[in-house]
Amino acid sequence: MKLFVAVVAGVLGAGLLGVARAEQPPDPAVEPAPPDADEPKAMPWDDADDPGAPGDAEPPTAPGDAPIAPIAPIPAPLTPPSRHKARMSLTPRPHVPRASVEDDGEGRLDKREDTVLGGRHFRIKTSRGAVHVWFPPAYDRETAGTVIYVHGYYTDADGAWREHDLARQFKASHQNAMFVVPDAPSGNEDDVKWPALKDLRRAVARANIHLPDGPVVVMGHSGAFRTVMQWVDHRLVDQIILLDALYAGESAFDAFIASGKRADDHKLIVVAASTAEASASFASRYKFAVAREKMPPGSGGFTRRERGAKLLYIRSQYEHMAIVTSGKVIPTLLRVTPLKAL
Repeated sequence: MKLFVAVVAGVLGAGLLGVARAEQPPDPAVEPAPPDADEPKAMPWDDADDPGAPGDAEPPTAPGDAPIAPIAPIPAPLTPPSRHKARMSLTPRPHVPRASVEDDGEGRLDKREDTVLGGRHFRIKTSRGAVHVWFPPAYDRETAGTVIYVHGYYTDADGAWREHDLARQFKASHQNAMFVVPDAPSGNEDDVKWPALKDLRRAVARANIHLPDGPVVVMGHSGAFRTVMQWVDHRLVDQIILLDALYAGESAFDAFIASGKRADDHKLIVVAASTAEASASFASRYKFAVAREKMPPGSGGFTRRERGAKLLYIRSQYEHMAIVTSGKVIPTLLRVTPLKAL
């Protein structure tokens, strides 16, 4: 065991120091409601526990014979961070109490439908902002999962959907999934729009869009961590992918992969550029962490060990915004999730 720990520590330390020096038709997803249809009923997952993030106590050392050797801090970039990077204050404005952000009423929500890149696209209007839903052309609800993508600061769901070309990136992943893009805070002064994942799922159902029963993958960029950390204890979330987003809320993500009641079933991928120092420090706490120096050109570039890692840390060669705009990261990472390929 001591030899195993030493080998893992050496891989993590050496790899990250090196980077510091360099860099059909489906079952219809949507069924139009007849004019006299009853209002939607509560779904089974509406009763899932979703208490939000745990407290901010320091995460415990991962279980094992000995703690992993700390990853050496990566020096801060020589250039100032992009203005698009979320800058989290030590005392961010808390989200308003859940009762005051509930959608008005329980009736069906209005949606607009069109076709985007051959797939069905819906924009749902809610009291908490827009929610975009996209189905790839060959979508099969019987085997499909769900991807929830949460945008970062200085934009909203409409802006991220359009400016980050999300539909094209989702299509390029070739994954059989329903893709959901909800509104999220655009700055520290904004409240978290969806503190409970079950409320977002219920909103999609209220637009008469059927959610699949397969794996649920949550992907968030930058300031999205404020939303994602609220969902770590939801019983349906299988995997979280943080895109240059791990610079606060560490205790919540520790609960997701190590200390929480469902941690044994979870996986976490952390991609870092501007957040490399904090992300590397987080990864160094876990003996099961696997580190890699760069994003590979495709999913085939991941080793079997990296694909199966409970915690995979990647020091990205792409900068903060390029991680979500280049088309080189999002599709590739979605291929190493529990989702099924089309």
